Formats: sequence, structure tokens, C-alpha cells
Amino acid sequence: MLVDTAVTIGRLLRSATTGYVFGCSVPEPDVPRFGDFVKAPAQRGRTNVIGLIYNIVIEDDAFVRQMVATPDLDEAYILDQRLNRQVPIEVSVLSIGYYDGLGNGSSAGTIACGLPPQPPVTLDSIRPCTQREVIECTGSFEYLRLVLNAPDAPADELIAVSLRSAAAMRPPEDRLFFLRGAGRELARLLSRDLPRLENLLRRIKP
Repeated sequence: MLVDTAVTIGRLLRSATTGYVFGCSVPEPDVPRFGDFVKAPAQRGRTNVIGLIYNIVIEDDAFVRQMVATPDLDEAYILDQRLNRQVPIEVSVLSIGYYDGLGNGSSAGTIACGLPPQPPVTLDSIRPCTQREVIECTGSFEYLRLVLNAPDAPADELIAVSLRSAAAMRPPEDRLFFLRGAGRELARLLSRDLPRLENLLRRIKP
């Protein structure tokens, strides 16, 4: 059963066609995580931009700088800092797809791989992708080229994590077929870099 979710995990800070950065509070155990598929509304809600989380940065501030230099810091102060103060956390996302032909921002459109026509807008809600969205977005392997060509993302790590995640969301009988297809596409894209290809294939091997 494919279950949708409307949980907001952050708000957009800045964006470009190639990706976006959102801010959030202290990370929960499950979200956001490196390699997660997330989405942000664009074009006034007419589409959603699908992306992969490739970096999570927890910034410091003046109060934190004082606390880390305090010997025998009480656990209550640490919990207060994490739960009650606005800890500055920035999450970077690489755009890999978008809804094409979406009329109302719902999940009724078709997901196209590639860069979106427009980036999301500041303060828009960031949400995790549903199981159906991840399966559809990775139905073809066109997004792998975008990841491989991303200048700032740790491409090999991101590909390995995202493929394993996308495989786990598929029925058990489809997972091996999916990973084999991904391996063939990687072999085509990295035919001139055999050591890198071998490392990636080892990472995604079931």
C-alpha cells in the first residue's frame, strides 16, 4: 500500500534550477537523512520539484560556542539548546525531477526526470516523497547522469544510497531487476572509468 504524507520537514531558504537549500529544526531520527527523496512546490503549486538530500550542515552560533567551552555541561542545557532554541540547520538538495502536467500540486501528474522549469520559492514547505513518487521517479535511470555531473554533491555516495533506498521501496520480487538495470546504466555512463564503476557496482550489489 502506497501511503502519502503531508508532513513538513523544513522551509525553503534559497533555490536554483539545479537544487535548493531548506532549513529545519533539530533532525528527527528518520528525517532528513542523506540520500532521502524530498519535494518542494513550485510554479505556485502547479508542480513539485523532486530532489535528493546530499548535505546536512548544523551551524553553530554564539551561544553554542560558549556552551562547548563549558566543563561538565549539564544535560538540561543541551536539551534546551536542541529543543527550545532555533538551532540553524541547513539541508542541501539536488533537483532530479518534477511533476509534468500537474494542475494543483497533488500527486496526479507524471514525474519527469530532469531539471524543473522553475525552482521553488522561499519559505515553501519541504516534504518527504511518498513511496509511489520514489518508485516513479526512479522508474528510469535518467537521474543518475544528473547526480554524476553535480559539482557539489558526493555523487558516488548519493547514487549508492538512493538506489538502495529506491530498491527497498519496491516489491521484493522487483528489487534485483531494478538494481541490475541500474548497474547496466552505470556501466554505460562510466564505461571510461572502470575503477569508479566497479566501486559503485559493489556498493549497490544485493
